[in-house]
Amino acid sequence: MAESGSAPPLVTDVDGTLTDDELRLDPRMGTALREWDGPVVLATGKVLPFPIALANYLGIERTVIAENGGVTFVDATDELGVHGDREAAQAVADAYVDAGYDLGWGPADLPNRWRETEVIAARDQPLEPLRDLAAEHGLEVVDTQYAYHVKSPSMTKGKGLETVADALGYEPTEFVAVGDSTNDVSTFEAAGTAIAVANADDAALAAADHVTDAEFADGFLEALDRVDAGEW
Repeated sequence: MAESGSAPPLVTDVDGTLTDDELRLDPRMGTALREWDGPVVLATGKVLPFPIALANYLGIERTVIAENGGVTFVDATDELGVHGDREAAQAVADAYVDAGYDLGWGPADLPNRWRETEVIAARDQPLEPLRDLAAEHGLEVVDTQYAYHVKSPSMTKGKGLETVADALGYEPTEFVAVGDSTNDVSTFEAAGTAIAVANADDAALAAADHVTDAEFADGFLEALDRVDAGEW
């Protein structure tokens, strides 16, 4: 195991885990993550600039998993990994639009603007035709509770954790993982301890070793306290 403080390495989701129910970052997160006495990894379905900027503003190392494992960056080693490509997902998106549907983000399409390995659609858009088209291209659609992600089934946050853990000198099983959604299940399966916040979806709840009493950011802080106390 790599040298560190007394706390285990931590990998955490962002939306719904470090935020409130309107996806506003809880102001307590900076202090909590800076004081965690071990490596911290931010794992999200968002594009790389989001967690990089978030780490900067939180004052922690920029060690991140973005695009559901499609892109990773490890600050300590300056290693950037792109673990897929957007071509097939874009073909699905184009076919979806050609069939008369819309990705739902408006003309600027900002959620996909910097995306490298997947494409996402808003959750108020029809899901079944998107799933059908994705299947035709050998892809899947993952509902993260915040968007529909069209991606390769082999590209997951759990695979991203394997990459990041190796670069940091850890085994994935040494990590504590906290999350709230289907796209966190692979992280839960790779990590040694999996904790779902109480607002998590059914898939995350079923995959977790522990579930907090509190929801959203309150649940995340509860998870840290209980790990630190040796309860979990």
